[in-house]
Amino acid sequence: MQHILVIGIGAGDPDHLTLQAAKALARTDVFFILDKNEERQDMIRLRRQILTEHGRPGHRVVGVPDAERDRTTPAYAAAVDDWRSRRADLVEQLIAEHLGPDETGAFLVWGDPSLYDSVIAVVDEVLARGAAAFAYEVIPGISSISALAARHRTTLTRVGRPVQVTTGRRLARGFPEDVDDVVVMLDGRAAFTEIDPEGLEIFYGAYLGTPDEILAAGPLEETAPRIRELREEARARKGWIMDSYLLRRSESGSTEH
Repeated sequence: MQHILVIGIGAGDPDHLTLQAAKALARTDVFFILDKNEERQDMIRLRRQILTEHGRPGHRVVGVPDAERDRTTPAYAAAVDDWRSRRADLVEQLIAEHLGPDETGAFLVWGDPSLYDSVIAVVDEVLARGAAAFAYEVIPGISSISALAARHRTTLTRVGRPVQVTTGRRLARGFPEDVDDVVVMLDGRAAFTEIDPEGLEIFYGAYLGTPDEILAAGPLEETAPRIRELREEARARKGWIMDSYLLRRSESGSTEH
């Protein structure tokens, strides 16, 4: 039977690769890459470097342009469903045309495949359609959230308290009232500048694990303008940005008090 691997390769540092991921890379016959636009070619180069170092001799790499997602429509959920369906079309075609009987194919996922990534859902959709039959497994990776906490030498949780992982879209509605620690991902609007900063600290990271890494931390009211300036400069220079951050209530403002 054909076999598919969904491999988490870390947040951007080649050394984030786990031993399990390295072993998975070494047993893969063909790697499928859904290419992003030209602005992210440095990420594609890094992925190919990982394959050169850890891929088995004679492995193949097949890339196709990724499906574009409508980011302007207010119908967010419908747009994501449509995007995933078109990605499933691409994945189904890649497997049919490039994966031989009893071969292993793999998709490389930045960070961890279980965290705000669509590849698992796409592979599930391909299987549900019934035209392809294969076994698949997911190899976890070091997420940007783990890398963020490590780079700031902090923890995501505090004793007896939960942490919430959310998006910039959700944060823009306001800091949650019933939690003290919130990790924010997929924030294209700098939502941390749109909420009441009183009593909040921020631990920010962009391009984590790469030579372009940006780190900043401090009281949100004082630090937010500097982070926004750093983000805008980096986006203008590179054409894209991947960032995440932890927002934390101070002990005096905690819901535990």
